[in-house]
Amino acid sequence: MSFRLFDAPEREPSQFVGFAGNRIDRQSELRGEDSVEKALANPAARLMLIREGRLFLKRIEDRFDAHFALDECHPLEARLDDAILLGFDESGPILAAPCLLDPESLPETIKAIDHRSIYIQGLIDPAALGALAQGAALLSWHASHGYCGRCGHRTEMRAGGYRRHCPACNIEHFPRTDPVAIMLSVTADRCLLGRGKHFAPGMYSALAGFIEPGETIEAAVRRETFEEAGIRLGRVVYHASQPWPFPYSLMIGCFGEPLNEDISADTNELEDCRWFSRGEVLAAMAGTHPGGIFIPPNGAIAHHLIGTWAESE
Repeated sequence: MSFRLFDAPEREPSQFVGFAGNRIDRQSELRGEDSVEKALANPAARLMLIREGRLFLKRIEDRFDAHFALDECHPLEARLDDAILLGFDESGPILAAPCLLDPESLPETIKAIDHRSIYIQGLIDPAALGALAQGAALLSWHASHGYCGRCGHRTEMRAGGYRRHCPACNIEHFPRTDPVAIMLSVTADRCLLGRGKHFAPGMYSALAGFIEPGETIEAAVRRETFEEAGIRLGRVVYHASQPWPFPYSLMIGCFGEPLNEDISADTNELEDCRWFSRGEVLAAMAGTHPGGIFIPPNGAIAHHLIGTWAESE
């Protein structure tokens, strides 16, 4: 009898989703109170500049560059006092900083593009897109956690941006990540897809919902599927995860085994919910569905859940 400790592919499914290509060495155990100052003093330092959900990009010939040298940041009104240290790559330190300059005032060679459009259109390479997920989530957390939740005093950034300290009550606050279960209920020949009221016309996707305190991933998958579609699940299997900087979520993708097939959709959450055959899903993926139905773009974990099932034997 043979035994394999890790019976899994060398590249796990999470490596193929958008925002998951981050190659920065975070060096978390080395973060000190002067980490940002030291990084900014390094001539090789590069910054990612963000304002209100949009990343500043430099156009260089036929491509975009997401990194700015320190001397390029001042005209763009980067708030370097609020910069955070993402970590290091082979070229040096990488930081993220909020900007004050109105995107409408940017020079012709620089564009401010929203994060979702950047990943859908593939405007930057996977490593930079992964770094964007890290930087955008941290900056968003700092922007909404400037005051202590215990005493209300103004907090101070520490450890290169990975902690906020309250000088009044001495409590430490740490960045949060909101876990979200996203799940595809599947049988041998059908899968369950729904469409939210905010979806583009014709788009269907996997169901999803936030994991609540004291809840396992599997329990959240079962609860959300039953609440949204009236489908009870048996076995739940983890597939992949995806950083999702809207504002700081982690999408946890799973497959679920349905125990019933009669749908009772929550119309407060979903505009529609139904079973799709494998042929219908493959047509939706190929853009040839007769009803104009399609699924989320390739970078989304929902696309990978749906495609993995549809293309399986």
